[in-house]
Amino acid sequence: MFNKQTYIERREELKKLVGSGVIILFGNNESPCNFPNNSYYPFRQDSSFLYYFGQKRDGLVGVIDIDNNIETLVGDDIEIEDIVWYGKVDSVHDMAEQVGVANTAPMKTLKTICNTAMAAKRKIHYLPPYRYDIKLQIFDLMGIHPNQQKEEASMNLIQAIVKMRSSKTTEEIEELERAAVIGYKMHTTAMRLTKPGVTEKFVGGQVDGVANSYGAMVSFPTIFSQHGEIMHGNPSMNILESGRLALCDAGAETINHYCSDNTRTFPVNGKFSQRQLEIYSIVESCHDLTLKLAKPGVKYWDVHFAVCKHMTDKLKELGLMKGDTEEAVAAGAHAMFLPHGLGHMMGMDVHDMENFDQVNVGFDEETRPNLEQFGTNCLRMGRKLEEGFVVTDEPGIYFIPALIDEWKASGHCKEFINFDKLETYKDFGGIRIEDDVLITKDGCRFIGKDLIPYHPKDVENFMANN
Repeated sequence: MFNKQTYIERREELKKLVGSGVIILFGNNESPCNFPNNSYYPFRQDSSFLYYFGQKRDGLVGVIDIDNNIETLVGDDIEIEDIVWYGKVDSVHDMAEQVGVANTAPMKTLKTICNTAMAAKRKIHYLPPYRYDIKLQIFDLMGIHPNQQKEEASMNLIQAIVKMRSSKTTEEIEELERAAVIGYKMHTTAMRLTKPGVTEKFVGGQVDGVANSYGAMVSFPTIFSQHGEIMHGNPSMNILESGRLALCDAGAETINHYCSDNTRTFPVNGKFSQRQLEIYSIVESCHDLTLKLAKPGVKYWDVHFAVCKHMTDKLKELGLMKGDTEEAVAAGAHAMFLPHGLGHMMGMDVHDMENFDQVNVGFDEETRPNLEQFGTNCLRMGRKLEEGFVVTDEPGIYFIPALIDEWKASGHCKEFINFDKLETYKDFGGIRIEDDVLITKDGCRFIGKDLIPYHPKDVENFMANN
């Protein structure tokens, strides 16, 4: 938790941005794993509730009455039965005092607060719910059917929170740096353990263990697979084989729930083959091009497409693509190899604020998403960069057999893709390199004091010596 004044100032700014009405920020409840008393561990609080109210206990709701300038932490104190099993915790009154909230109330009072506001025809601002128990609670409190709650959620509140959470403060950046330290340990652990004969599951489990031992949890389920062409390839019981590539996409959350998110791809036997190196070097150069281009005032949309054109030029040199580069990218031919966006916002959520819809987070009035073109429709971040933004830089090249077959059969982009040569890469897998980048006053820099090896020689040297 940050200091009390941080949360007071955040709520004051939120009140100014939203203007009027009653803001209700729902904290999360425990989520059962396979029966009611066996919940997922560790408990994860809602990020926006954390941002403004700071407390990690389940069963809490923050209420901000803007017009009357009244802030209330709503929740029930735990009973002796819970204390016996889980130990003593602070009272709701104590938790409110810790974050500068003057008022507390039991959960049953929330119905009265909502009824009073609705009777006076005052606007109740809430965020789009993503958990079904909260959807039921909103239905009970406000009578809004779960199917309509996303549409009825407050756009004023969404826009205010996106504005505040997008630009990271000094204390937030320090917390992201702590997450990067854990991320470094996770990825170098994966590189040390990867060798022929070991299972993907073993390496992935060890990576998760690093996050759990140094922080709160992983920031998302760890991806570790020899099938790097599968975007979210979770670790399997498959045995690592010499001559193949392993892709590790993993990150940590700190105790204060700020995230890291990195990807590295490395040879199982510690040595890149010539063909692997040819593709890897293209991804490496795309990754580094982003670092040159990303700065305040530049649209990440433009950085993404600059990377796509660079990648297309390099793939043409290998004979995998052909034709005019501008026309190829305009047609979406590059999405055969890069079917996702260059990156996304990052902070308390690894895809920061994605529960608000990416159109509200990664885009603005000037830059709108293209939802029609394959690949381009997956861009999570296109808006103009600002100082204090934290974004991921994660280009990749993937050889997806099913996608190759589909495009080849239909003749899609045949004027830009050499399908005959592409056939010989069906067993290749995929490569992604990802780092977290802070937008600075006149450019950008890596988050993290220790850079996880990614240049080919650095990767090979690290694996040989560790």
